[in-house]
Amino acid sequence: MKILFLITGSHVTLSAVAPLVTAAQNAGHEILLATNEPLMEAAEAIGVPTVSVLPETIRHFMTAGDPGDAPSDTPNDTRAQDAQAELTTTGHGLARMAVAELDTLYRLAEDWPPDLVVGSSMSYAAGLLAARLKVPYVRHAEYLAIPVTGIDIGAEEGLRPELARLGSATLPEPDLFIDVCPPSLRPPGAPGAQPMRFIPRNPQRRLKSWMYTRPKDRPRVLITSGTHFLMLPGDSLRLLVDRLTGAGAEVVIAAPEEVAQRLGALPEGVRIGWLPLDAVTPTCDLAVTHGGATTAMTIMAAGVPQLLMPPNTHTRLIAAALTGSGAALTVTPEGHPDEDPGELVAAGCLEILGTPGYGHRARDLADEIAGLPAPAEVVGMMENLRTSGTS
Repeated sequence: MKILFLITGSHVTLSAVAPLVTAAQNAGHEILLATNEPLMEAAEAIGVPTVSVLPETIRHFMTAGDPGDAPSDTPNDTRAQDAQAELTTTGHGLARMAVAELDTLYRLAEDWPPDLVVGSSMSYAAGLLAARLKVPYVRHAEYLAIPVTGIDIGAEEGLRPELARLGSATLPEPDLFIDVCPPSLRPPGAPGAQPMRFIPRNPQRRLKSWMYTRPKDRPRVLITSGTHFLMLPGDSLRLLVDRLTGAGAEVVIAAPEEVAQRLGALPEGVRIGWLPLDAVTPTCDLAVTHGGATTAMTIMAAGVPQLLMPPNTHTRLIAAALTGSGAALTVTPEGHPDEDPGELVAAGCLEILGTPGYGHRARDLADEIAGLPAPAEVVGMMENLRTSGTS
C-alpha cells in the first residue's frame, strides 16, 4: 500500500508522528512523507522518503496574537470566549496553510497516487486531498489535549470555498481518528478516537552514563522549557536552583546551548545543556516544564510528576488535564505579582517531592499509556481501511 503522510506544522508534530510513519514502513508499505521546507531536515532524519510541499513555516500563516493569555483573574466566561477566539484564529491560519499546499499536493498525487492519506491534526489539506482522490483518510492527534473541535470551527470557515468544490459544507470526516492522549485524560465531548501508545522521539546526542542512571542518594529534578519559550528569567531560575539544591535535590536543566550561555554560571553540580529527554526523564523524580506538547507527553510516558507553568491556551489545557489527574501541579505567577516566580515554582516542587501521591498518579498514567495499542497494531487498522474499501 502507498501511504502519504502530510505532517505540516512543527517539529513537535513530526516527532510525535514518527513512530507511526516508521511502523508503516516496517510493515512493508511504500511511504512518502510530505512537510513544509523549514522542517525538511527534521523530516529527513526520520529515515523515510520525504518531499517538501510548502516553503513557509506555519507561523507565516498565523497573523493574530494569543487572546488566551488573559490575566488569571479574568472572569471564567470571558476567558472561555477568549480561548475559543484563539482557537478559531488558529483554525483560520491552518486553513490558509492548507490552501497554500493544495496545488502542490494535487500535482504530487498525480505523480505518486496514494492508497491512503494520513494527516496530522494541523494538516487540513490531508482530508481535502483524500476526499478528492476518494481514498481513506486517517487523522492523527499527536499529543495531549489538542482542542481539535475548537480549531476545526475556524478551519471549516476558512476552507469553505475548497469544501464547496468538493461538494461539501463540512470538513471531511476521517475514516480513522488516532489519538495518543490517554483515554482517562480525554476531555468530555472529544470526538471518538482509536487510542495509540505515545512513543517518545526526541533529538538525540551521545549519552553519558549519568543520563540513564538514577542518583542513589537524592531526588533528581529536571527543568526544561522546550526550544521556543524561556520559562523563567535568569535570576528566578538561579533562585529556583538554589532552593532545590538547598533541599538536597540534584538539578538537571535541559536547554538549547544558546540559552545555557545566556544563563551564565550556575551552582556547582548543576548540569545544563541539550539533553535527550526520553533517556534522561525516567531517571528523574520531578520535571519542571512549561507544558509543551512533546515535553509533557515524554515526561508522562516516563511516569514522572510535573510542575507546570503554561504560557498559552493549549499548554493551559495540558496543564489542566495533568493537574486534574493528580499527576502534576500548575503554577501561575501572573496571580502573584509581588512574589518571585522562582519562589513559587520552588514551593510547588517541594510540595510534589514531599507528597507521594503525585508520583503514584504519574506512574498510573505511564501504565495506561504503555497498555495502549502500539503503532504497529494501528498500522494494521489502517490496512483494513484499504481492504474494506472505506473512503
